[in-house]
Amino acid sequence: MIIIKTDSQIAAMKKAGLVAYETLELAQSMITDGISTKAVDREIAELIKSRGGKASFLGYNGYPASACISLNEEVIHGIPSARKIHNGDLVKIDVGVILDGFHADTARTITVGKVSNQAQELTDKAKEAFYKGCEKAIVGNYICDIANAVQSCVEGAGFSVVREWTGHGVGMSLHEDPSVPNYYDNRRGARLREGMTIAIEPMINVGACATVQLDDGWTVVTADRSLSAHYEHTIAITANGPQILTLPN
Repeated sequence: MIIIKTDSQIAAMKKAGLVAYETLELAQSMITDGISTKAVDREIAELIKSRGGKASFLGYNGYPASACISLNEEVIHGIPSARKIHNGDLVKIDVGVILDGFHADTARTITVGKVSNQAQELTDKAKEAFYKGCEKAIVGNYICDIANAVQSCVEGAGFSVVREWTGHGVGMSLHEDPSVPNYYDNRRGARLREGMTIAIEPMINVGACATVQLDDGWTVVTADRSLSAHYEHTIAITANGPQILTLPN
């Protein structure tokens, strides 16, 4: 069931979204050669707590950390640990915040030091694909319009779109209806209505689209171990167009 939000509920989500944005800004300022992913997660957790929020991911289906931190061929759900980040890495930080009962979800890919031209292009294309999809998030369109825009942007650059994992509704819960795929599969999906709140999150690969889950039960990697990038914001569908809730105005 799709939950339509009131203006006041969307405003509450915006507050959570700004905390989530702040955590990504903090993470980006911290990430350097030699820092551990656990150290980054620890600071994210402290910031969220200091703002009166809770990490949406911590304890979610047993997830053991506040953020997902995924490196290079890892697509999503990387568990923070003592492993070190190094120059040349692609670091994907995914954060959810719950504040006053409302969730917001956001992610970005951070390049560390000098990365390859291909890695930089992949990172840039994931962000561009989000904005192409966001342009289609208007009242009267369908989920498939978002999916088609994302897929066209990504595949037009020679990259592939992950299919096993998608965007989603968000707000009262971390994951709500509808599913928001990043590829078009001949189904229109839900019609977009004012008050819907969704997370659009392109996950794109240098190589093939297939992924596998590691034995830790969380970390998803590209099946061919090619590089992957991820970019996400929570948005509200409004009469005046899409409103990004995980960025400052």
